[in-house]
This record gives sequence, C-alpha cells and structure tokens, in this order.
Amino acid sequence: MTDPVRIVFLGGLGEIGRNCFCLEVDGRILVVDCGLMFPDPDMHGVDLVLPDFTYLRENAERVEGVVLTHAHEDHAGGLAFLLRDIDVPIYGSPLSLGLARNRIEEAGMLGRTELIPIADGERRRIGPFDCEFIPVTHSVPHAFAVAYHTPVGTILHTGDFKLDLSPVDGRKTDLALLGEIARRNGGVRLLLSDSTNAERTGFTPSESTVGESLRDLFRDHSDRRFIVACFASHLHRIEQVVAAALASGRKIAFLGRSMIHNVTLAREMGLLHLPTDRVIDIEDTSRYAPNEVCVVCTGSQGEPMSALSLMAAHEHKWVKVSEDDLVVISAHAIPGNEANVARVIDSLVRAGAEVVHDGNAKVHASGHASQEELKFMLNLVQPEWFVPVHGEFRHMVQHARLAHEVGLQPGRVIVCEDGDVLTIGPGGIDVERRAVPSGYLYVDGIVGDVGHGVLRDRRSLAEEGVVVVFVTVDAVTGEIVTGPEIVTRGWVYAPEADELLEEAKAAVRASLAEAAAEGAIDFDTLRRHARRALGRFINERTRRRPAIIPVVMEV
Repeated sequence: MTDPVRIVFLGGLGEIGRNCFCLEVDGRILVVDCGLMFPDPDMHGVDLVLPDFTYLRENAERVEGVVLTHAHEDHAGGLAFLLRDIDVPIYGSPLSLGLARNRIEEAGMLGRTELIPIADGERRRIGPFDCEFIPVTHSVPHAFAVAYHTPVGTILHTGDFKLDLSPVDGRKTDLALLGEIARRNGGVRLLLSDSTNAERTGFTPSESTVGESLRDLFRDHSDRRFIVACFASHLHRIEQVVAAALASGRKIAFLGRSMIHNVTLAREMGLLHLPTDRVIDIEDTSRYAPNEVCVVCTGSQGEPMSALSLMAAHEHKWVKVSEDDLVVISAHAIPGNEANVARVIDSLVRAGAEVVHDGNAKVHASGHASQEELKFMLNLVQPEWFVPVHGEFRHMVQHARLAHEVGLQPGRVIVCEDGDVLTIGPGGIDVERRAVPSGYLYVDGIVGDVGHGVLRDRRSLAEEGVVVVFVTVDAVTGEIVTGPEIVTRGWVYAPEADELLEEAKAAVRASLAEAAAEGAIDFDTLRRHARRALGRFINERTRRRPAIIPVVMEV
C-alpha cells in the first residue's frame, strides 16, 4: 500500500511574504523556501516577521534539506534564522545560493549548512524526494519551478513566475518541459501556483519594456544626474539601467551594501557586463558634471536607513539631491510600504529633484504572472488538483476562480491557509485545517525578543502614552515624604499642562492619605491606590487610558 504524501504550509498563504511549506515523503521532510515578511505599521519596533519554526524544530531529525526556488527575501530571507534551529543543506541555482549566502554568512550560520548548486532542467534525488528543476522567468534571474515526483503522483510548484517571451537574459520559462511533465506518468496530480497577480487582468509586460522606458528617460534628460533606486536582487533591472547609462556616456556608482554585493556577484558570474573603467566610487561622483553620472542605489521601498531615504532626508554623506537630479524609483511598493515610499518621493521633490516612478512612467514591470498567464499555466499543466499559493487571501480566492473558469471542478480546487496540512493519497486529498503552529515570529534585534503581549503593550503605548508617578512614603506611618512627581510621554505635553498635572498629583496624594488613615500602608496596597486614583483622574479629565506605572519607595 502506498503511504500518503503530506504538505504542511508554514507561511505565504494569506499574506505577501513568509513563503514556506514542507513536503513529506516516507517520513522525511523537504522544506521549500524559507522567506520573511516586512512588518505592518502597527507592529511597532519589529524589524522582520518570520514563519513559526516550531514544527521544524520538533521534527528537526526528519528534515532532509531546503529547496530554494529563488533568492528574493520573501522566499529566502528566513534561511539564516532557520539555521539557528537546524543544520540542513540548501539546494538552489548558483545565483540564488550566492545571493542567499551573504545573509547566512553575516549571521554566522554558514558552518551549519551546505550550499548545493542545481542546474536548469536537472533532476536530482534528495533523500526520498525526486526533484526536477524547471527554469522560469521572474524578476530575479535563475528562478525555478520544481516538480516533485512522489509515490502518489507529481506535485508541481511553480514558485514565483511570469511568461516573459522576451526576457533580458534570454532564459524563458521552459514551457516545453512543463508540458512534457504534464504528459508523463499520469500527469500532474497537484499544482501549487503563484497567486500574487491573480487580480490583474491580461498579461504581465516583459521586463525588456522597462529598458525601453529607461533609454527614453536618459535621452530626454541628458543634462541631469540620474539616481535610480531598485531592488538589489533585481539584476535584470540593474542590467538595463547600466546599459542605458553606458549608452548615454555616463559613469556609474553603486550605493547600498546589498546593491554593491549583488552587483559584484553578478559581474563575477558573468550576468552583468560592465567595463571596470566605467564604475566610480560614490565619493567621487561630485567630481563629475551631473550629466556624466548615474547612481544606482537601494531604497525603492522607502526603508528608513536606505540610501535613497538618507538622500531624501539630506543626511547622505556623499549624495546631495538638488534640481540637477532625476530620481527614478524603478519598483512597485510592497503592500504596507506605500506611505514610506510616498514620504520619500515628497522629500525628494521638496529638494528640487524630479521623481519618476511606476505611477507616472513605465519604469517597472512585475515579476508575477497575470490572469491570462495563470490560466495558460493551468491549461498547460492540466492538474488533477489545484491549490493557489503565494498571495493574500483574496489573491488565492481569485486564482481559484480562474481555475474554475478553465474547467477544474470546484471540488478539486482547495484554498488553504497557513497551518493547514494536505494529505495526498491514492484516492484523493484531505485537508486538516490549522493543524500545525503557523503564527508570526517577530524579530526585533534578535529572534524571539517580541511576543504578542509585547506588541499589544507597544500598540497601547503608541495610542495612549505612558504616565509614571513617583512617590516616597514613610514605611511606618504611610505618610508621603516626597512627591508625588509625575512624568508622562504621549498623554499630555508636560510643559503645557502644569495645572492638569498638579491636579493629578493632588488626586494621588489624597488617595494615599486615605489609605494611610485606614492603616493600609503595605507596599502593594499603596501602589494599587496610586494607580487607581491616577487612572480614574485621567479618564475623567481626558477620556484617555495611558499605561500607568506607580513607583512607590519606602524610607
């Protein structure tokens, strides 16, 4: 009897980011991607959000390896954190491994893994997993779809993809191989497919269209210095910026640690062709006229300490933005980052620069398939079962509707969420909802430093503020010796609220005197009296509920 195959979803279903699932065959686990997510605005102080690794920690001895479909942060950014819990080899294209290696090495985790390169079209056995790696086009070069040939049939995971018929590097999505896999050995039992652009009609434009727009911009603004911000991993975009800048006779300076690292790696691998004599250090740009320079930098998402944000804040050491500059933001804002990007654009315009972005020019093309491409993939593969992945819940539901449109029976399309487990047997697929831990793991400096309780406190502090009352009492009589003194942040502005603060002190003083008169002079009782009196006063006078911290000292 054939043992069932399981798929455990740990992240990426119902959100943009944290993409991670586990494939289980013969009791062994293969982890597919391990990404991170950027925090929402209400996640105060949180740097990154990771999948919950509880399931993997509890089953560490069964983990065979990690397959990396591509090296974007939402698919690879969590690897260094996973390696803190388990030692495991990582499989991916040479470029994906090269881009991921930097983060892993910075975290001191390189000794806990082996990076094993995979070639286009390669079929490799990883323990009991028979994996076939199919080239797909995406916004980072050398991305893979992967077909897992299991005892219960072929499971095909597209990864992030688009059907770019004229890609910058000529490496197209291998539709012939996908079609061949669909015809082999009973076809595709289950398709897991990228849902990010499921709400976008038509086809996603080719990346090469961005190159045409960039060339037009360089031609039409030949008297200005160009500052182009994009993702450091988007080497196709960087290649097109470089080509347009070189054609206009400019020197090129790269700015941002990840940008410099990725460009260096791409040049070493022969993926980016740039003569050495056309590259200058950022500190030397001031020696050249504006029309002789192009700066390629990070910061397209408005990250606070990124190169572009520092320029916008007039805090960058080497680049001072002025009316001589044309700033091109060659990226689309990730959901949640829109306000940051808008703020950076506004600051750049205030500094006199002209800003070009995807809202007013064709300087960005998505790396994800739109509706017609998603339907094409479904028709090409003709899976028996389909699960939309990689997207917010509405994206996955829309992708499910597209599957129904092309003829899949509703009972064969399953919309899953994080924590769900699929059990695939000879007779069908069963779903167990929320079967494994799949919550957010918040990173604030170090892993595990922030929990839900801490975030609730931070939200309360952000919304209502904090009030601290200090008072010293006689340990014998309970009478006030000094104070009370009140320090507040976020409730009222103390220099402008002297009268209100004096009334608040009087309320605390009266409550403590009442407690002392009743003989309730123990430390905890006095603290409760101080908190209750101050909280009642604040609520009555201001209708606010700040955090109140009583500090009672005895002498």
